[in-house]
Amino acid sequence: MSYNLENIFFNFQVKGSFKSGEPYGSGHINDTFLVITKETDNADYIFQRINHHIFKNVPKLQDNILRVTSHLRKKLEQTPGANPDRETLTLIPAIDGKPYYKDDEGNYWRIYIFINNNHSYDLVETPAQAYEGGKAFGRFQYLLSDLEGEPLFETILNFHNMDMRLETFFQTVKKDPKKRVALAGPEIKFVEERADEMTKILRLGEAGKIPQRITHNDTKFNNVLLDENDKRLCVIDLDTVMPGYVHYDFGDSIRTTTNTANEDEKDLSKVEMDIHLFEAYSKGFLEETKSFLTPVEIDNLAFSGKMMTFIIGLRFITDYIDGDNYFKIHHEHHNLQRAKAQFKLVASMERQFSQMQQVIENIMK
Repeated sequence: MSYNLENIFFNFQVKGSFKSGEPYGSGHINDTFLVITKETDNADYIFQRINHHIFKNVPKLQDNILRVTSHLRKKLEQTPGANPDRETLTLIPAIDGKPYYKDDEGNYWRIYIFINNNHSYDLVETPAQAYEGGKAFGRFQYLLSDLEGEPLFETILNFHNMDMRLETFFQTVKKDPKKRVALAGPEIKFVEERADEMTKILRLGEAGKIPQRITHNDTKFNNVLLDENDKRLCVIDLDTVMPGYVHYDFGDSIRTTTNTANEDEKDLSKVEMDIHLFEAYSKGFLEETKSFLTPVEIDNLAFSGKMMTFIIGLRFITDYIDGDNYFKIHHEHHNLQRAKAQFKLVASMERQFSQMQQVIENIMK
């Protein structure tokens, strides 16, 4: 679907004149565009059409993002050497002052100032990049650890709730609405064999042994912008910033940072966890967070890599069996292919798990 980006442009408190707009990025959920202004001394902008079928309460979602980015900016302004304009997103209000605009078709839009001279990576190439990603997400956690006021709105209910994800999976398998269960036998068995173990973090939280924090909840590596020197710059894609456990963020980062292949790699022989990338990311993350994380949280960081890779694979296979209603797909069996790759990565982590735990212990010494 095409959109009149120029018309949307004039419904926000932007500076400059609309020149052009093109699709931008590789996100699964929202539609994202880079809008260029005519004037060289004005900023360019990122436009996003927010998927209101997935994010049911866009005003609350946008309130979350405004609270988080305002707090980050305030903290960065108090940090020597920081650059708030490049190290956090800047949300542009609509003409009516709201942090979003709703068009005549019922679509919700938001605009950020485009942060230029940045890089993001779907596939991590070096331990140095992994380390900077760990620093970025760790610092994000640290800067938000003193956000005051009522808890953030839960933008997607039970997003990483393993019990709910497993229940949905088993119900979907039972219904088999698209007659795909027969095509997913090995993946279904993989889930069944690990289901109980993967509820560990949820059980620790319910028992009060780990605290809820403000977490990003979608910390794939391409949600970190690095600068022209591959140094940490900015954490992006804040739709799912809400209450959660630190393991959601650490684990999802490990899923994407340490994978030697793409998330949907067809050749499973290429899919492995690189222990050197795990060590580099963990070092960067813990440098920023070890001052406030609890011993129980730290003891379970390595496990969270397995858990979050499992839960994403679980979501892919559930969506596949259900008929591909959540993730954007590029071919008929794309979600099955994604699930196979994620579960191969879980198996790789299982083989290297004692090394992962040792890495964390060594960093903490």
